[in-house]
Amino acid sequence: MLDYLLAPRRDHRGWKTPSEASRILLVVVVLGVSYWAWPVTEGNIVMWVGTVIMVSTALLTVGWWILSLAARGREPRILTTSVGKIQNKGRGKIRLDD
Repeated sequence: MLDYLLAPRRDHRGWKTPSEASRILLVVVVLGVSYWAWPVTEGNIVMWVGTVIMVSTALLTVGWWILSLAARGREPRILTTSVGKIQNKGRGKIRLDD
């Protein structure tokens, strides 16, 4: 399970994309900060958006750095099953080694 969450993903071009854990962290942080910031900004939508962006950026930077340390040395996985099908049909070459 940990390998599934932390392994980087390869897209149809062979580029590394964020891991599942990084994607989950993005949603959790933005939702959590949004919930926290609403009463702090007293419902002022402009201040709320600014606060969400500022605080989320700081938290995501630290969180993604920690996740990148945990993901070191893990084999990349294919982003979706359709990427694997493209490779199997010979339409594109996806390098899983770096």
